[in-house]
Amino acid sequence: MRTLRRLALVTAVIGLTAAASPGVAGATPGYGVSAVTIFDHTVGGTQYVLREITIAPGGSTGWHYHPGPVKGVVTQGVLTHNESDCSIDGIYRPGQFITEPNGTGYVHIGRNLTTGPVVLEVLYQNPVGGPLAVSTPNPGCSFE
Repeated sequence: MRTLRRLALVTAVIGLTAAASPGVAGATPGYGVSAVTIFDHTVGGTQYVLREITIAPGGSTGWHYHPGPVKGVVTQGVLTHNESDCSIDGIYRPGQFITEPNGTGYVHIGRNLTTGPVVLEVLYQNPVGGPLAVSTPNPGCSFE
């Protein structure tokens, strides 16, 4: 049953997509984050990776950007998402989709400010051979 749910989720995320990690000096690595790769397949010059990501209470992804676009859905908990100007650009709850553009112009962080875990199903569309995320220094925010 869980496999069928994931297959439906992958189909939904890919449909949403159709419709619509080395560190650096001073980087802010994530903490309290674990990931399980569910699917990893290359088509042409694009690597498609589906991961289930869990962020523990009080955990964060650390500041980062992605070389390729990212689409995901929250399946459990509440994700607080901040842009590099420190503003909250989204608070995501179960069933809500999140999209993240690629490139150094979209440095961001995902945080779990609650007492329960945050679980996400995330699809990365990445250039083959590149990291899924690149850590960056804190852009000057009072957190992380």
